Amino acid sequence: MKKLDYTINVGGRLMSLDSPRVMGILNLTPDSFYSQSRVQTEEQVRQRVRQIADEGGDLIDVGACSTRPGSAPASAAEEMERLREGLTWVRREAPDAVLSVDTFRADVARMCVEEFGVAIVNDVSGGEADADMFAAVAQMGVPYVLTFPHAENVHVFFAEKVQRLRELGQKDILLDPGFGFGKTLDDNYALLSRLQTLRVFELPLLIGVSRKSMIQRVLGVDADHALNGTTVVHTLCLQMQCAQVLRVHDVRAAVEAVKLTQFIKDFKEKKGC
Repeated sequence: MKKLDYTINVGGRLMSLDSPRVMGILNLTPDSFYSQSRVQTEEQVRQRVRQIADEGGDLIDVGACSTRPGSAPASAAEEMERLREGLTWVRREAPDAVLSVDTFRADVARMCVEEFGVAIVNDVSGGEADADMFAAVAQMGVPYVLTFPHAENVHVFFAEKVQRLRELGQKDILLDPGFGFGKTLDDNYALLSRLQTLRVFELPLLIGVSRKSMIQRVLGVDADHALNGTTVVHTLCLQMQCAQVLRVHDVRAAVEAVKLTQFIKDFKEKKGC
């Protein structure tokens, strides 16, 4: 399989994705589907930031508007208020951390980038919730996570959206297959089974399956008991070389999956296995 070398520009410096990176989730929402991931106070936020760093996380993805199925999205004003407060706390604890903002609103993304130096915009709507998002990220010059929020025509969707972003001058694009968004259980596993076909775009892939219902339903567990299943899926994606970034609740487990997978790969190459 052809080796693809990826780098993204984060805050004016290049970050290599040759070895997969781990993005730790920091939820400022009171209603995230995984209750243990919710942080509300300054001390909780600072503890979570320290935990992500101590466990080997490379990036922190900060979200303030739940996108779980059936949830009522926070208003733009509420999302912005949560992020201003939360990002202030994050920056006090880790002024140099590489931050991503999980938002589908262009104005919110712009505020996070301009006021707090957020380096990546992670848009779960694939640019469909806000018509201004593509132009905003291109103008700001930050990497953009383009999520596939549907169940059909993933290649067509990515081809059309990537072309539009390129025409606007967007340089760094990461593709997120969008596990769990607008998809049935069968849709999710069909997408997983053909994940390698997305390498045709020669763009880094961000995988977000952490503790999601596609894992819970197969194992018959709830989110609190879905870590082992999450690690199995992470390992499959890593073995297929289809995970340049893992977006996770459990940083240590993901970092260990990356290290072991990389060690086995390097060992096989060295020994000619």
